[in-house]
Amino acid sequence: MIISASRRTDIPAFFTDWLMKRLRGGYCLVPNPLNPKQVSFVCLKPEDVDVIVFWTRNAAPLLPHLKELDDLGYRYYFLYTVMSNPRSIDPRSPALGTSLETLSRLVAHVGPQRVIWRYDPILFTTMTGPRFHVKTYGQIARALRGLTGRSIISTVDLYRKTEKRLRALSAAGVEVIDYTDYKEDEMADFMRALAHTARDHAMNIQSCAQMQDLEPHGIARGKCVDDGYIQDVFGIEVTHKKDPSQRKACGCVISKDIGMYDTCLYGCVYCYATRSLEMAKKNFQSHDPDAQMLIGPNDFKS
Repeated sequence: MIISASRRTDIPAFFTDWLMKRLRGGYCLVPNPLNPKQVSFVCLKPEDVDVIVFWTRNAAPLLPHLKELDDLGYRYYFLYTVMSNPRSIDPRSPALGTSLETLSRLVAHVGPQRVIWRYDPILFTTMTGPRFHVKTYGQIARALRGLTGRSIISTVDLYRKTEKRLRALSAAGVEVIDYTDYKEDEMADFMRALAHTARDHAMNIQSCAQMQDLEPHGIARGKCVDDGYIQDVFGIEVTHKKDPSQRKACGCVISKDIGMYDTCLYGCVYCYATRSLEMAKKNFQSHDPDAQMLIGPNDFKS
């Protein structure tokens, strides 16, 4: 079983204490996002976990625990988001310098093969157009040369739950521009520029759940939870079945997510995992690191 920690929230950044207690306890409970009364028991014993996939913008709280993860026998890798959007778009993400420093410390422990850089989702606005992203991607790629061999990119999908935040952004004078509003040749040049930059810095660039075929521009269709990558890095065979719970364009194989929606405190305007920052703050305040599930009662009976 592959554990995803987590697409739904940033567990390393905000819930490391809970995570470590659940790993030591050997299990956690996870409610169904569509039916919270339906709760799953997830075994977290090292012998039953093939790999843990960490999704994060800030691994700093987890760094002191990496040796314990190793000693317990867990295999794991990181999907590490590093961007540098204006604060009106990413109001609470770590500053670029902090992200780069933390990622460097992480690589010093796990090695560059187990850290994948995510520059996504790419949000086009009147402040962050293609030129902005080409420049920013290049700046980060230069800083990460030698620290990772893979970069994952995608353009943002605009969900209904993000509409209110995007309207507020527009009211503040920053208009969102849909990917399809650009001319085809302009987007082709943009994607080729990212691919060229990645190659120049010894990175394999891939797309994440992208409906558009970017392979003609040098960007292969990728998988974040990647069976081939896991076999190459850890020498183990895992499921090759596509995860049916993910979007049609997503190539990821099946994993079990142990996070919960509406718990991330970054407040990114495009985030599909949080309906509102106020709700996330309220849920975070009710979080108990000793509980069996991320948000919920400590004595829940599955």
